[in-house]
Amino acid sequence: MSGSLNLGVPGFQASGVAAGIKKNKGSGAGCHAELDLGLIISDVPVTVAGVFTENSVKAAPLILSKERVGAKVKVRGVVVNSGNANACTGKQGEQDARTTVDVIEGVLGLKVGELLVCSTGVIGVPLPIDKIIEAAPVLTGSLAAGGLEDFSRAIMTTDAFSKTVTGSVKVGSKTVKITGIAKGAGMICPNMATLLVFFMTDVAISRALLQKALKEVVDASFNSIVVDNDASTNDTVLAFASGVSGVTYKAGTEGFASFKNLLRLLSIDLAKMIVKDGEGATRFIELDIVGAASLVEADRAARTLATSMLVKTAFFGGDPNWGRIMAALGAAGIRFNPDKVDISFGGVMVAKDGLDTGREQVAAKAMKKKEVKVVVDLKAGKATRRLWTTDLGHGYVELNSAYRS
Repeated sequence: MSGSLNLGVPGFQASGVAAGIKKNKGSGAGCHAELDLGLIISDVPVTVAGVFTENSVKAAPLILSKERVGAKVKVRGVVVNSGNANACTGKQGEQDARTTVDVIEGVLGLKVGELLVCSTGVIGVPLPIDKIIEAAPVLTGSLAAGGLEDFSRAIMTTDAFSKTVTGSVKVGSKTVKITGIAKGAGMICPNMATLLVFFMTDVAISRALLQKALKEVVDASFNSIVVDNDASTNDTVLAFASGVSGVTYKAGTEGFASFKNLLRLLSIDLAKMIVKDGEGATRFIELDIVGAASLVEADRAARTLATSMLVKTAFFGGDPNWGRIMAALGAAGIRFNPDKVDISFGGVMVAKDGLDTGREQVAAKAMKKKEVKVVVDLKAGKATRRLWTTDLGHGYVELNSAYRS
């Protein structure tokens, strides 16, 4: 389901252009401006659902989009800029967010309120709105059914690669399609990780049902990933449903269950891509907490381990230092008996009932792989929690220390 082959969804067009919002990398004749302004437009009004950051500091575009999604009216699409978050920019930032949608709506002849807006990039810097206004005719004039590749590149910031997925469900003689596009590599922590995600589908579905499905899959995917321990001001996941396939999904039907399952699988694929593209990351870690006393405590244990600098640096060194995991668990505020805990790295049990198994050298070999499964059995109950996370090494520090320079 992953990949960029045949991304287009019937009824949707997209584009991506270089508006000059981002700093150019390099100089001279071989230097090309980066794409930094993208647009997704539906040919018809679409049902929209959204999930947004839980950070109390929210960017101006997010506030506007959340307001429009909550209005329960149909929209036509979203305009996105990268290179500038338009966050912590005061009243001017609010006006710039509105100007962005006003200008694009005007060029396309849309009604006021039919367009959503997202931004990603540096916080606290005024949005160069003049550049967006100037690029609007080119952005709208570049719209095409095959424009999602340019859009996916236009929304990237520190991403090393674009992230796209697509899949379909057969309903009788008709096929329903879902395509997803994401950006994200740093400031990734549950409670909406730092990311932007956009889903398009040609199914007909009520807003309430689409919202319910989206919230459920976000919890199982984008709220289950950790790169560092920071949540952003701009995190947004949007889903647009056009209905042009002629297929309608209702609650409790087999078709809706299949649709939601596909949306979940595509979301997990995108979430894993974000983790694998984690800033400076060298290892992808699948972390399972099992045997917790409650779901809340399983989640707390998983988050504690996934955000512990000592645990993450051990992952970076390929060091099966299970003592760091035990110490972090002890500080997590959960119920468990340290004398009963089992810990394994890459299928190799390094601690059994809270004691060393003597298999550190075998585990060290397993830890050298690019993808490692870590399982911690607390033996305190039946609750489980899975998170996907990364190691923490030199690359992360170097990238983020020079992010604004």
